[in-house]
Amino acid sequence: MSDISRTRDSHVEELVIQTHAILDRGPLTRARLDEIKDMVQALAAKAELWSEAFYPAPQADERQNRYRIGGDDQTGITLYLNVMRPGKKIPPHDHTTWACIAAVEGAENNTLYERTDDGSVDGKASLQVREVIEIAPGNSVAMMPDDIHSVEIKGDQIIRHLHYYGRPLETLRQRKAFDMDAGTYEIMNIGVTTKA
Repeated sequence: MSDISRTRDSHVEELVIQTHAILDRGPLTRARLDEIKDMVQALAAKAELWSEAFYPAPQADERQNRYRIGGDDQTGITLYLNVMRPGKKIPPHDHTTWACIAAVEGAENNTLYERTDDGSVDGKASLQVREVIEIAPGNSVAMMPDDIHSVEIKGDQIIRHLHYYGRPLETLRQRKAFDMDAGTYEIMNIGVTTKA
């Protein structure tokens, strides 16, 4: 194992320990989640840990590689690195767990939405745009379990962003993907296969 790999593992282990300490203080609030987001952003700033040498970009005919970096176990807190090419779009969706996203390099446009219907009709939903955030180095976002966002990679640069979740994406089987034009939603699939 290289020195960089050992350093990365140590930082990820410390992130998980500190996250548990924050979550153990009481119910999840936006303020507590912002503390976690700030730690993820600090880890993303250590760009040498997330380089192409360790985490290659997707092939030219692909848009995304997602790497599982570490976390609790197969059901708990999990950190991923997303490496995405320009043109990648992810429709509006929720996570059903908390999420923090921080940029290592490149910019990811996130649109955050408010759900304007009362949720009483299965498969139906209406959304309105609340905010658009550019997640680039030094800027990050934290989302509660029912927050809704979409993602678009513009420009011409491959991006590397850390995504940190309360549970592994592979276990989130009730996430909703929303179609704003149709006013509907359906259960979202995981998309690309996660790499170890």
